[in-house]
Amino acid sequence: MASTGNRPQRTVPTKLAALALDVPQATIRKWASRGLLTGYGTQTRAEYDLDELIALCERRRASQH
Repeated sequence: MASTGNRPQRTVPTKLAALALDVPQATIRKWASRGLLTGYGTQTRAEYDLDELIALCERRRASQH
């Protein structure tokens, strides 16, 4: 988990990140553990950078076509 001192301005909790990318919450946590997403906050309250989520979503869409 990244420190809270350098947290991006727009972060969302795991549940909203999963909804935004249409994947289970477990997938968001797995991607974070693999380094595909940066997690912010604590182990009990992880949040993710909205801009990073948007970029990941765009990469996923591009790879599906």
